[in-house]
Amino acid sequence: MKNETQIIPKNLVLFDGVCNLCNASVQFVIKNDKRHIFYFAALQSDIGQQILNENNFSANHLDTVIYVKNTKIYTKSSAALHILKDLKGFWQLGFVFILVPKFLRDLVYNFISKRRYWMFGKMESCMMPTPEIKSKFIG
Repeated sequence: MKNETQIIPKNLVLFDGVCNLCNASVQFVIKNDKRHIFYFAALQSDIGQQILNENNFSANHLDTVIYVKNTKIYTKSSAALHILKDLKGFWQLGFVFILVPKFLRDLVYNFISKRRYWMFGKMESCMMPTPEIKSKFIG
C-alpha cells in the first residue's frame, strides 16, 4: 500500500507534541489568532513526519518549530518570528528581531531548545486538543 501525501494547509505550525514549552506556545498562538489562519500538527504526527521527510530533515528532528507558510518553510527563530508577524496587531512588533542575524537568533533558540525538557518539562504523550480547538489540528 502506498502512503498518500496529505494536503498541507497554508499557515501550518509543526511543534514537538510532548514539549510543555511548545504546547504553551501553540496555546498562545491559538489564543491570539484572531483571523483563524493557523493550523497545527505535532512533528511526531504523520503529516509532521511527511514534511520532515519531504524536506530532508531527520525523522528525529524534533528540536525546532517549523512554520509552513504557503510553500515556504521556516525553522527555529525564523519560524517563531514569522508566526508573530502573521498574528498581526501588537505581536507583529516582535518581527523586528528578524534584523538580528539568523546565526545569533538561532544560537539563543538552540540554547533553549536543547534544554526545553529540563526547563519546562515533558508530557508522556502528545496533547489532546479540546473540542473547541480540534479543527485547528491536523495529522
